[in-house]
Amino acid sequence: MRNKPIRIALLGAESTGKTSLSLAMSQALSAHGQKVLTVTEKLREWCNQHGRTPQAHEQANIAASQCEAIFSITEGWVIADTTALMTAVYSDYIFQDKSLYDFALEYQSQFDATLLMGLDVAWVADGLQRDGKHVREPVDNLLRQALSKANIDFKVVYGQGQARVNAAMMALQDSLPPELKSLLASLALSDTQLQRENNQFGLNQGRTVWRCDLCSDADCEHKLFSDLLKP
Repeated sequence: MRNKPIRIALLGAESTGKTSLSLAMSQALSAHGQKVLTVTEKLREWCNQHGRTPQAHEQANIAASQCEAIFSITEGWVIADTTALMTAVYSDYIFQDKSLYDFALEYQSQFDATLLMGLDVAWVADGLQRDGKHVREPVDNLLRQALSKANIDFKVVYGQGQARVNAAMMALQDSLPPELKSLLASLALSDTQLQRENNQFGLNQGRTVWRCDLCSDADCEHKLFSDLLKP
């Protein structure tokens, strides 16, 4: 019996579905008797409270607040709707300040699984902290660079609606340590199509593309975007 929390990090540029996925995953896990807590984005709360976006010198406190909210939870599943690494990346992108990376990556390495949102979700304006669709690709690149440089494993999640939830659950089965995989077995759905998708993912371990909209392999993303560019 595992006696410590299972921490899942959801990362991604703005308007890539982190919040929707965190809520859907929490609902799915809870429906199967799991204790789940979702940690919301502290940047959003900060912007709502202050009516503006933070300045450079205010970023560190937001990152620390995000870590405190996540790592103060001592049991159950913890689904983090963003982590301090997102604050570090935006500090780098907006203010050219790289000082938060070491702090953020130290905490990021402690997650049981890191899921990165694909860019296949339409950008939607929502609140002060969203700058526009044009920032998603450079922010996505900075995230990948930071995770790769720190040797932190991550899976990329694609799909719309339930397909994205299914992809996330399959990615978790591939990412979590062996002692946690039995917990995910209870989440297997009876739906025939989903079972077929799950079997296919198990065969290739997420390393080759079968359905691009359900792919969890960062190395195969160019195939998705090639399809999207076709007339």
